Amino acid sequence: MTDPLFDIGGKIALVTGGTSGIGRMIAQGLVARGVTVYVSGRDPARTADMAGEIASDGGTCIALAADLSDASGPGTLARAFAERETRLDLLVNNAGANAPGRLADMAVEDWDTVLNVNLRAAFFLTRELLPLLRAGASDEDPARIINIGSIGGLHVPNWEAHSYGASKAGLHYLTRSLAKALGRDRITANAIAPGPFPSRLTDTDSDAVKKSISTYIPLDRPGEADDIVGLVTFLAARAGAYVNGATIPLDGGYTAAL
Repeated sequence: MTDPLFDIGGKIALVTGGTSGIGRMIAQGLVARGVTVYVSGRDPARTADMAGEIASDGGTCIALAADLSDASGPGTLARAFAERETRLDLLVNNAGANAPGRLADMAVEDWDTVLNVNLRAAFFLTRELLPLLRAGASDEDPARIINIGSIGGLHVPNWEAHSYGASKAGLHYLTRSLAKALGRDRITANAIAPGPFPSRLTDTDSDAVKKSISTYIPLDRPGEADDIVGLVTFLAARAGAYVNGATIPLDGGYTAAL
């Protein structure tokens, strides 16, 4: 029997960057719990393939292609979603980008790409989807925005990650400002700040990441799918309905132990 505090079946969600890494973990976990999930990605064929794989064990996962590095991307994605649904219960702003480059080497184009995908897209997609989020909101069950930040936005690591850290710190701030602006509309906004999880941006099998995990993470392991799915489920369910404006580290104790 499902505990009603954690039951999210029947909800409708949009997960950006849902074709790999943490985004795919979230999408797959939500589908398994009875949520109708839309996933976005830049490549239409890859996005469609991943949505099919996610839904292969049952449930509904629908692909929507959009390039969120482009200024028109959020509007394109919002319109495509609105053609299919009349409400949105859960928006997960997960799409992310990174760029190598020390202070001396960072190119303007790379800086812009990281800030555009990680921060600008989350703001404008949220704005474009507000009518549907309002339609999905109620006093008993607010609509939810979950922004996937990073511990890189909570502390400065031992390597140079200027654009990435700035974008994620900005996303954490945006989460708080959205919580304040939208709470009276019965829309909550929270952020999750993951530590190392296996993804396109983080190779948890590499020697460097393994050394960082063993040195800095008290639980001595990277994050797993159940870790992120569990927290997203809590925030999306009745159990998390009164949590608003929080940035929750999901890092095995990394930031606490610094």
